[in-house]
Amino acid sequence: MKHRIALVTGSNRGIGYATVQELLKKGYRVIMTARKEADGAKSLSELEKYGDVKFHPLDVSDPESIHRIARYIESTIGQLDILINNAGIHYDTWQSATSADLDQVQETLNVNLFGAWRMALAVVPFMQKQKHGRIVNVSSGSGAFAEMGSGTPGYSISKAAMNVLTIKLASDLRKYNILVNSVCPGWVRTEMGGMAAPRSPQKGAETIIWAAELPDHGPTGKFFRDKREIAW
Repeated sequence: MKHRIALVTGSNRGIGYATVQELLKKGYRVIMTARKEADGAKSLSELEKYGDVKFHPLDVSDPESIHRIARYIESTIGQLDILINNAGIHYDTWQSATSADLDQVQETLNVNLFGAWRMALAVVPFMQKQKHGRIVNVSSGSGAFAEMGSGTPGYSISKAAMNVLTIKLASDLRKYNILVNSVCPGWVRTEMGGMAAPRSPQKGAETIIWAAELPDHGPTGKFFRDKREIAW
């Protein structure tokens, strides 16, 4: 039986790093990514003890960078079973909708929304060919209409848009046995979440991995926290 291959964006630290670590423990082959070679190399040296992991540089805001990693997958592995869109930037607590720097908001959208969308477009052909795949979009309660209030306008709007992307991709891809779901990992102790957060990165990764391992005919186009569906 072939090993399942997973790619995790933004995985040199925090939730992404914990997700790679747990996938390796489960026997997956994993491609970990980071924008900077040095950051990726450092994390790779720590993660190699857990299993078969490779590093490839990736900037999801750069279409050419995404083309390079797609070519790498095609030429060296030839398959991809799981995409975890974890890369994200700018939890902009310093902004409001009425005073936002729209250049910064656009930068946030380019990573958090369009980065995830570009990655899906790049890897879906592998999944369609094998008639199997899982895409997990790491979202946030900040992007849920049911939980949304003031503050973090760029981040919240980018994650709300990511949730819409989840619904659209899920609808298009279900016929190929490709399941697409959004996951809120909760408030996690990361560089973005801060050290006051109650959850560890490992706890934040739990539902991400659960969504990546959903069985055929499992839920798709849904939003989960703690392995339970939540409102958009």
